[in-house]
Amino acid sequence: MRVLIVKTSSMGDVLHTLPALTDAQQAIADIQFDWVVEEGFAQIPSWHPAVNRVIPVAIRRWRKAWFSAPIKAERKAFRDAVRLQNYDVVIDAQGLVKSAALVTRLAHGIKHGMDWSTAREPLASLFYNRKHYIAKQQHAVERTRELFAKSLGYVKPQSQGDYAIAQHFLSERDADAGQYAVFLHATTRDDKHWPEAKWRELIGLFNHAEIRIKLPWGAPHEEARAKRLAEGFDYVDVLPRMSLGDVARILAGAKFVVSVDTGLSHLTAALDRPNVTLYGPTDPGLIGGYGKNQVTCRAPEGKLALLEPTQVYSHIALP
Repeated sequence: MRVLIVKTSSMGDVLHTLPALTDAQQAIADIQFDWVVEEGFAQIPSWHPAVNRVIPVAIRRWRKAWFSAPIKAERKAFRDAVRLQNYDVVIDAQGLVKSAALVTRLAHGIKHGMDWSTAREPLASLFYNRKHYIAKQQHAVERTRELFAKSLGYVKPQSQGDYAIAQHFLSERDADAGQYAVFLHATTRDDKHWPEAKWRELIGLFNHAEIRIKLPWGAPHEEARAKRLAEGFDYVDVLPRMSLGDVARILAGAKFVVSVDTGLSHLTAALDRPNVTLYGPTDPGLIGGYGKNQVTCRAPEGKLALLEPTQVYSHIALP
């Protein structure tokens, strides 16, 4: 069976789709997936053993110059790539009008998605041949697992979902795997940041822990913050700029991770690494960390400035 997945973004949403592939692979022996995903996240589907072909799309970049000659050429090449294969099933797990109109509509195959009452944008359901009711009050991973089960005709397993990507990195772990922690300090929203003074106080609590702390970053202002956090601590490493795959390898070898609410926190969960995630204004109930050894640390009154480093430290298991 050949299936096309339409799940383009964001990083967390793409990662939350992976357990559904594992369910389907266990239920249908010959199943293979192609996956349309935003170019910035194109590495992620390739880590799952059931994915045959990744088809990058660049809607975010294209819309800045939609009618320019180079972008028109890219859009045509993308349309040709989507139409190359006749699919048994097309699953639109995005649930947005934009992706349904620009991607799902183009594909050859019976199109499945959430119905008018449960899709993220109800109008998206007009592009589907088969519409499924998927209750909203459940974690995003479970919603997608249910959508795949109903689209492909099997019963959704009752066990916790398996991302099935950790093994991709097992053979590539560093020799010092398990001897370091990763602190994910960067996120896009200001109200999801933990104050730098709190991060430095937490780092100071590891003074005698005999473990190194690694600080990744993705933009110049995040690099500057990482350098400020590391200043004066000889057991803290500010990492060089890395690709998503390289960051995943670092996370896969970590003893534990401390993170704010960000896409890399979901990647940590997908890699089955112990993770303490700090939540302020966002509710982790439906979109929080999903997986093994994921600890939610809620800030008082939803304000991260009120979350004390000692409270975070208490959730970390050290030998």
